[in-house]
Amino acid sequence: MKLAKRLQSLMLGLAVTAAAMPAWAEPAATAAKDYTSATGATGGPMVHQLNLQAPATQIAESIYNLHTMMMVIIMVIFVAVFGVMFYSIFKHRKSVGHKAATFHESTAVEIAWTVVPFLIVIGMALPATKTVVAMKDTSNADITIKATGMQWKWGYDYLKGEGEGISFISNLATPREQVGNPGEQFTGKRNENYLMEVDNEVVVPVNKKVRIVTTANDVIHAWMIPAFGVKQDAIPGFVRDTWFKAEYTGTYRGNCAELCGKEHAFMPIVVKVVTAEEYTAWVEGKKKEMAALADDPNKTWTIDELKTKGEKVYTANCAVCHQATGKGVPGAFAALDGSPVVNGPKADQIHVLLNGKKSGKFPSEMPAWKQLSDTDIAAVITYTRNNWSNKPAENIVQPAEVVAARAK
Repeated sequence: MKLAKRLQSLMLGLAVTAAAMPAWAEPAATAAKDYTSATGATGGPMVHQLNLQAPATQIAESIYNLHTMMMVIIMVIFVAVFGVMFYSIFKHRKSVGHKAATFHESTAVEIAWTVVPFLIVIGMALPATKTVVAMKDTSNADITIKATGMQWKWGYDYLKGEGEGISFISNLATPREQVGNPGEQFTGKRNENYLMEVDNEVVVPVNKKVRIVTTANDVIHAWMIPAFGVKQDAIPGFVRDTWFKAEYTGTYRGNCAELCGKEHAFMPIVVKVVTAEEYTAWVEGKKKEMAALADDPNKTWTIDELKTKGEKVYTANCAVCHQATGKGVPGAFAALDGSPVVNGPKADQIHVLLNGKKSGKFPSEMPAWKQLSDTDIAAVITYTRNNWSNKPAENIVQPAEVVAARAK
């Protein structure tokens, strides 16, 4: 019974000590504002990294400390149990004259191996529950951003707070030639942030609560930034949410964390945390950029202008599924080369891009692309209608036609 009490006191002491461990580098109080200089870590995975990424938020810090606490408890249990076992085997072996004791039961042992594990579980469950509850509290956010997963990129819409109205698509920025061909070993030089870089980063201000609302256009994706302690599924037809409040400036990298198809490895997430002044400047610049991209829908474009612009839109948004050749992927993504939709009435193709195309096989065979500007939609349709073997009667679409289709 005395041994049981000593074990109980030891476990409780370890649980309390681990739960009260100091925060990682005390980011809010003493560390510099920059994440890398404060923690010695990058915003993504590091070479030879064995532990969790250094936390950049209070939630990630709590997760880190919980992980450490539970590893300590598990190690103590391992050493105690196997230590007693090996000691008993060695000291009470037959060769030194010991004989096996025979007894039916021991009340003290029964109580000990019931009470001690119960106390250990409670000691771990209480701080874990507190962290989980905090993770789900998305109230009183300063900024709300919708993250829409799609095969294989992310769409972002700033819904509330400073930056409201900003919208963009975030694609993998690593050149495709660095990826190499399936089944072939790549021997060239790759970027430092290979497969973890994007053309449009999510930008947020430091020390502001940011709510992330997740959903998806096609299959299940997951929005994950390990340094923030954030991982939230994005499910078609459902709206989920999570939040973070970054305490350091810097660039943070993550990935889609659900197996979402053949290009799953090619849809990274990059969040850039900046000062309040830098964020305000970014918002102003982004809105000017969006205004410049939103060309006058009443402008009449030449077919060559639309084809040139459409090729860029197609490469950035469509080629990953329909392929650069327009041949698609048999059984998965429709071919545009020779497609009856592309070669048919242009109103039908405009409708597909604006509203998507449902299929019995997949939740959404073709997602809606309403986030593209009217000019981009007109350009990419014109490009597909004048490329490969396609020769439709209606071979050009103007932005004004897309505007009219949106209004229906």
